[in-house]
Amino acid sequence: MRPVDSRTDQYVDDVSAADPILATAIGVPGYDHLMPDLTPDGFAAREDLVRAAVADVTALTPSDEREAIARDAFLERNRIEVERIDAGLARHELSVISGWSNEVRGAFDLMGTDTPEEWEAIEARLAAVPGTLEAYRTTLLEEAGAGRVVARRQYAEHAKQIRGWTKSGPGNYFLDLAAKAPDGVRDAVAKQAETAASAYSSFADFLESEMTPRGREADGVGREHYALASREFLGATVDLEEAYAWGWQELKRIEDDMAATAQRVVPGGSLQDALAALDSDPARDLGTREAFQDWMQEKSDRILSEFNGVHFDIAEPIRTLACKVAPVNDGGAWYTPPSEDLSRPGTMWFSFTDDQEHLSTWRETTTVFHEGVPGHHLQCAQAVYRADLLNRWQRLMCWVSGHGEGWALYSERLMDELGFFEDPGDRIGFLDMQRFRAARVIVDIGVHLGLEIPQDNPFGWRPGEVWDAGRVLEFMLAHSWHEEGQVRFEVNRYLGWPGQAPSYKLGERIWLQARDEAKARAGASWDLKAFHTAALDLGSLGLDPLKAALARL
Repeated sequence: MRPVDSRTDQYVDDVSAADPILATAIGVPGYDHLMPDLTPDGFAAREDLVRAAVADVTALTPSDEREAIARDAFLERNRIEVERIDAGLARHELSVISGWSNEVRGAFDLMGTDTPEEWEAIEARLAAVPGTLEAYRTTLLEEAGAGRVVARRQYAEHAKQIRGWTKSGPGNYFLDLAAKAPDGVRDAVAKQAETAASAYSSFADFLESEMTPRGREADGVGREHYALASREFLGATVDLEEAYAWGWQELKRIEDDMAATAQRVVPGGSLQDALAALDSDPARDLGTREAFQDWMQEKSDRILSEFNGVHFDIAEPIRTLACKVAPVNDGGAWYTPPSEDLSRPGTMWFSFTDDQEHLSTWRETTTVFHEGVPGHHLQCAQAVYRADLLNRWQRLMCWVSGHGEGWALYSERLMDELGFFEDPGDRIGFLDMQRFRAARVIVDIGVHLGLEIPQDNPFGWRPGEVWDAGRVLEFMLAHSWHEEGQVRFEVNRYLGWPGQAPSYKLGERIWLQARDEAKARAGASWDLKAFHTAALDLGSLGLDPLKAALARL
C-alpha cells in the first residue's frame, strides 16, 4: 500500500547485494565476507540498478505527504547519480579520500571482531582484496583509454597514502588488523592480511607507474564538471560566483571575531600570540592517542546526557556513541552511522598524521561537537532510529553533504550560542575551524573554476592572480592553525573531491536561515527543541527540498 517505500526499500536490498561494502557500511547483514565486482561489467550492473530505480519511482504515485517527501528525495539524489554516470564521472574518480581503493580498505574498519564468524568474514574479505584491486585496475585502464582520468596529483598522492597503509612493521594497516585476531584464527587471518597488503603495494606501483603519467596536469576540473559536483554535494543549485564572494566576507567576519577572542587569552597580544600560548599550554595537550580517545569519549558521553530532554529528545537506543582513534594516519575526523539494527553504534573517528605533534583539546572540542553530539550522531542515528517515519533508503542510504555537514556546522554554532565555548581557548578552536571551512569555500570554487583572486579582497592577498595548487596551500596555511601535514592532506582532498568542501559552510548558511525564518513565523511560541526534532525527523534532503520542508515547520 506504500509504493514508493516498497520500491526504494527493494533498491536498498538490490544495491546491498551488488555492493557488499555499502552493505557493511549501512549494517545490512550477510555480505561482510564479500567484495563488489569492480570490473567494467560490475560497474555497469550497478549503474543499471540506479537507472531502473529512477524510472520506476518516477512512475509511482505517493500515498501521502511522507511518501511524497521520500519520492522527491530519492529522485533528486539518484537523478544526479545518473547525470554523473552519463557524464562519464562514476567509474574513474579517485583521490586521497574518495574512490574504490579507499572504500575497500575502509570496509574493514566497520566489521565486527567479537566472534569467530566475524573473523571468518574478515579472512574471506582479505582474501578477496587482490582480485578486487585487479578488477579495479582493469576499469581504471579502460577509463583512461577513453580519456577519463583524474589529476596526476591524485594518483601520485594516493599511491603515497597506500605506502603508509602497507609499510613494514607496526603501522601496516592489514597486519595490525590481523594481530587483533584471537589465537585460533590469527595465523589464517595473518596469511590473508599479508596477501592483501602485498596487493595494495602492487596497486600503489600501478598508480605511480601507469596512472600518474596518464593523469591530467591541471588540478581544476572546470565549470561544467564543478557545477554538477556542486549540485551533487548540495542538493541545490547555487550561484557559484556569489558563493565565492560570500566566502571572502565570511572569512573576514570570523577572523575579526578570533582577534577579539584572542585578547582573552593574551591581553594586548596578537592572534598568533594567543594561538602559540594555547599550543604551549601542557594542560591543553593530551599527549597520547589513548588519552585523546578517552577524552573525546568522556566529553561525548557527558553532552549526550546533558542534552537529552533539554535541547533534543534522544531515544535510548541512540544514546551510545563510540569514539575511536582511527587505525590509519591519514589525518581528518569523520563519523560512521549505526547499523540498521543499532547493534553497531554510531562512531566518531579521529585520524592523526605521522608528524602531528599536538593532541590538543582546544583545537578539537568543536570537532567532537561536529562529529558527535549534537552533530552527525544525532542527525544520522536519529534517521536510522526513526523507522516509523522514514523508509529504509532514507534511513540507511540517503546522504546529502550540504544537509549533513551543514547541520554539523550549525551544531558547532549552536554550542557557541549555548555557552559551551566559554573557555576562550576552546572558542578560538571553534573559530579556527569555522575560518578553515570558510577559506575552503574560496579555494575550492576558485581553483576548480580558475577564478582570479579579487582585487579588493579583505586581506590584500595576491590580488588579480589565478588560483592554483600552490596558492591554495599558501592560503589555507595562512588561514588556519593546523599543522602543515594536516593542511597538505586537506588541500589534496579539495583538489581531488571538487564541490565537497564548500558544502559545509553553504549548508550551515541554509540551516541558519531556515531556523531564523521558522523562529520569526512562530513568534512567542518558538520552541528550539521542537524545531530540532522536526528538522531531524525529515531525514537527509537536498538543500532545495530542505528549505521547502523547513518552511512548513
